[in-house]
Amino acid sequence: MKKDSARDAVVQEARELLVAMEAALLQIEMEGPSRDSINAIFRAAHTIKGSAGLFAFDSIVQFTHQVEHVLDLVREERLPLNAYMMSLLLQCGDYIGELVDAIERNQEAEEPNAERRATLLAELDEVAQSAIASRELVSGQPTLVGQRLAGSPAADLLATDEASMDAALQAAADYPYWHLSLQFNENVLRDGLDPLSFLHYLRSLGRIVAILPVEAGMPAAAAMDAESCYLGVEICLVSDSTRQTLEDVFEFVRDDSRIDILPPHSPLCAYAAVLQRLAREDAARLAGQWRSLSLFNEVQWRCLGAVTLEEAVAAVVPAATDAGARPRPLEERRAQEQKFIKIEVSKLDQLIDLVGELVIAGASARLIARRRKDSQFEEATQAIDSLMEQIRDAALTLRMVQINEVFQRFPRIVRDIARDLDKDIELTMTGSETELDKSMVERLADPLMHIVRNAIDHGIEPAAERIAAGKPAKASLRLNAMHESGSVLVEVMDDGRGMDRARILEKAIAQGLAAPDAELSDGEIFRFVFEPGFSTAQQVTELSGRGVGMDVVKRNIDALQGEVGIDTEPGRGTVVRIRLPLTLAIISGFQVVVGNAVFVIPLDMVVECIDMPPRQSGSHIVSVRGEPLPFVPLRELFDLPARDQGRGRKSLVIVQYGQLRAGLLVDGLLGECQAVIKPLGRLFGKVKGLSGSTILGDGRVALILDIAHLVQHTQQQEQGNTAAYAESSVASAP
Repeated sequence: MKKDSARDAVVQEARELLVAMEAALLQIEMEGPSRDSINAIFRAAHTIKGSAGLFAFDSIVQFTHQVEHVLDLVREERLPLNAYMMSLLLQCGDYIGELVDAIERNQEAEEPNAERRATLLAELDEVAQSAIASRELVSGQPTLVGQRLAGSPAADLLATDEASMDAALQAAADYPYWHLSLQFNENVLRDGLDPLSFLHYLRSLGRIVAILPVEAGMPAAAAMDAESCYLGVEICLVSDSTRQTLEDVFEFVRDDSRIDILPPHSPLCAYAAVLQRLAREDAARLAGQWRSLSLFNEVQWRCLGAVTLEEAVAAVVPAATDAGARPRPLEERRAQEQKFIKIEVSKLDQLIDLVGELVIAGASARLIARRRKDSQFEEATQAIDSLMEQIRDAALTLRMVQINEVFQRFPRIVRDIARDLDKDIELTMTGSETELDKSMVERLADPLMHIVRNAIDHGIEPAAERIAAGKPAKASLRLNAMHESGSVLVEVMDDGRGMDRARILEKAIAQGLAAPDAELSDGEIFRFVFEPGFSTAQQVTELSGRGVGMDVVKRNIDALQGEVGIDTEPGRGTVVRIRLPLTLAIISGFQVVVGNAVFVIPLDMVVECIDMPPRQSGSHIVSVRGEPLPFVPLRELFDLPARDQGRGRKSLVIVQYGQLRAGLLVDGLLGECQAVIKPLGRLFGKVKGLSGSTILGDGRVALILDIAHLVQHTQQQEQGNTAAYAESSVASAP
């Protein structure tokens, strides 16, 4: 059990880190590289590797190590983050995700995609081998030799043969030892680690030939902070260990430290890079040490600009003032860090279930108190009710997560699909902080995926077509989320070609979904795209066109007690709107009586309650403050018998869903309640107008009304009812 829990923790953490890694890469692609974003990518890969290593998930450790090595070269500015590197790192993130999925399935010993792994490793090795220290080859700046040999005897020797000079820099040096260039991060002591212990451990792996402390940036003794580490060292090491073994020595201090390990006989340019990073005095001392150990031949010394030790001071060290700068110290840690704990979803669900049972028990106690007419008992139950409401809200808040959990997947998806289709698309996301029940967020991902893919494939035109239509070449795709009328509204908007109303209607008639002479509204016509097998695509693509996407969207949204609608304008674009309830667990409700049955209306959707106004016989529309309002007589809709007793005048509960309002005609009002939502089961799950059930304090079952469906039901009859209302108003006018 403990092993399974640890496995789940590794999987969850790795997925979160992969999301952060992908987000940082996409941010770099849009805004350009920054130190923070590059470090974020490196830390993500490094942490995944470390966590997997603790549990001997060797496959992910070995692959992530290669990714980490390349990222280390990027951090040292020895590799550029160009378009090719971005694509390669994104693909590596995808493959790591496959390895994480294998761990979750207890199949970490099996290779999920051997061909892909081999290809990515080959590409990573190729870019790592191509990494050079020369800034001329990386960023167009003068090379080490170009900076440092000006005016030296070696300059005259090599100026006439730049090809030979570059070849010498790329050739293997005579340096026969491992070289370790270490600069520990400033907070390593605060983290409870001793840098000297790592150096002592190196002795168990080989013999330290020479060690040189880096003195630049070392403050005066009076200015030193006893908790800060200023240590940097350059080490020559004889060892039979592998590079992986040596890197593992510094596993726990790699974050924000500079750990550069050069194997014996590395390219000369790698050693030149070591000198370039150091301050003038430290570089001269290191060059002198190398010279005393006879580590390079004369041609290599000339390439380094250090024919003699005296020349090393003048020729090896650049004049740039920032060359000797120590790595920037870490930002001061926050005095108070936010603390988080991870909880299994099953435990959270259990808490919500218990809170639900507590709500039902509280309602029963409140009912008994009323019947006994015991004032003290009633006061006690009221206090308990108040506390239960707070507990309910707090428990539900634990399950609420930001919809950004879904939104954050789409920058990568839009990027990849747009590139495959050769379209230029700018994705904008707003309202990502909007909160929704976690179970609903997870089930919202697939419907949004289908909608976004359709928008990119069918809705948004190629750049040439957009320019011909007078639009900018770059298309706009927007994801938006907001709270509205007690529900969550999610919108997918594009500025593409829009939907062809005539073609949709033609296809619907051809498939027998509509009669040729039927008079349908725009909303009814566009609703056909959610029918199974319905598609107006001229040709089938890898993304869409088979008619199996939008019906899945409708089915999944219906399962969440939500609704989906389309608003489109030819040549201007399309908006797909998804409306969902905030939660599927516990709601504040309003009880009403119809016949002898009790129904619950979500309180957030109740606008007001009024006595039923006079109405024309047979009409389902009334006048409220001079405005026509469609209503649903619930007793007729559900075919319920008349109420046994009660007042003769009925009540109208006015509800609002989105921008639409309607009335519900009921026999009586019972007031507010806390409703624990229970599923209806297979037999009643597809009954229109009902979204669930709840248990009342007296043990009876009350049905929860599906306001979305009921409002839509009134809208379907609104046109005829409005006409009838208008005729009656004209007839009654003096």
